[in-house]
Amino acid sequence: MERILIADDDAGIRELLRDFLEDEGYDVTEAETSAEVLSALSGDGTAPALVLMDVRMPDKSGIDVLRDLSETYGNQLPFIIMTAYGSSSIAIDAMQLGAYDYITKPFDLDDVLLTIRRYFEHQTLKQQVQGLRTQFRDTDPNDYIIGNSAPMQEVYKTIGRVARSDATVLITGETGTGKELVATVLHRNSSYAGGPLVKVNCAALPETLLESELFGHEKGAFTGALNQRKGRFEMAHKGTIFLDEIGEMSLSTQKKLLRVLQEREFERVGGTVSVKVDTRVIAATNKNLAQEVRENRFREDLYYRLNVITIYLPPLRERLDDIPMLVEHFLHKHRYTAGSGPAKITPGAMRMLQEYDWPGNVRELENLIERAVVLAQGSVITEDHITFSSADQRNFVDIAARVRRGATITEVQQEVEKLMLIEALKQVEGDRVAAASLLGLDMSEFQQKLIDYGIPGEVTSMAPL
Repeated sequence: MERILIADDDAGIRELLRDFLEDEGYDVTEAETSAEVLSALSGDGTAPALVLMDVRMPDKSGIDVLRDLSETYGNQLPFIIMTAYGSSSIAIDAMQLGAYDYITKPFDLDDVLLTIRRYFEHQTLKQQVQGLRTQFRDTDPNDYIIGNSAPMQEVYKTIGRVARSDATVLITGETGTGKELVATVLHRNSSYAGGPLVKVNCAALPETLLESELFGHEKGAFTGALNQRKGRFEMAHKGTIFLDEIGEMSLSTQKKLLRVLQEREFERVGGTVSVKVDTRVIAATNKNLAQEVRENRFREDLYYRLNVITIYLPPLRERLDDIPMLVEHFLHKHRYTAGSGPAKITPGAMRMLQEYDWPGNVRELENLIERAVVLAQGSVITEDHITFSSADQRNFVDIAARVRRGATITEVQQEVEKLMLIEALKQVEGDRVAAASLLGLDMSEFQQKLIDYGIPGEVTSMAPL
């Protein structure tokens, strides 16, 4: 039972809130002064989990109490401030000092209850996240899930709920969002953690090999099958099998996978004896499997078997607030790539990262930071060290950097024009007539531009600006 302290010099308000909250199942105590609040919070295990406190108290204001407690609690104070109409500035001050929320007087009791319930739900989620992070720290630091944004909080919440379950999990999200990492975390925090985690990339294996890879084969099952071989499902017995890019699996292999999920048994290729396995299945895909089902590229019955629990990983562009934390992590991870690597990044460079749309998601960000560490050669990472994988975005940013360095519009236009000439020649394999047509130029004008920019007639790679 959560304990709530009601702090208000008005006995009528204390009585009203106490009766209401006790009826809702809370353990309620009262305080008439700020000194009593501070005393209650400094006690032992009897300290309240939440304080509902009026801003205006007879001895010390609620704002001053928050300031006094900030050194102990930081910016996460277990306070909901009560304030009268016209005290919005005080309420804002309270939030900035770390109070969870505020309610205005006169208040609606249902609104008060809703705010309190939100607080305790928030605390439960924080505890789940902290528990997961504590468990993560017992493993490789490079296996952390990084991010505090609202979308990632939902991911943590789902992981916390399903990790101990034996249920099949489907992880969805774009390439580079960290699906394999989530699968690893689920395994390490499951009842199968004592067994192996076996990973299979369904897209990396040709169809002729995937079935044998998953289920194994008997000696003589096909040309080259010189011995009996266990498949990945057998290897994952009493552990977890992670089927990455399951959307690439053929319909025939999907049928056999469905049987494993339903019956927990299968036959090796070329075999007649059923092999039983106790394995948790985690699958991942960057495809819309529901759409794949509608277009008859994925079995509907398998889809519903896999889609018991779904964890959606948001793309990086939907959680840009996480970029500073991710950058810090990758800087630490790769700082010795070039000897003594940089440990800092300029605000301008960070701003560039947060303005980019990240088609390659977290994987692209890590690659960029590793490259920047090398380019910086032990110095601070600046805008000049930021080079994006996407050609269009990279060149835009490069141009923006030139403007910041004082380039004129004519200079930038010339650089873009040169790039377009080179790219056109590249796309048509050096055919000048075709390149001129592609750019909407007559041949003589095109030839003259090539001479002006010193561009050879045949271009096989696009030079950077």
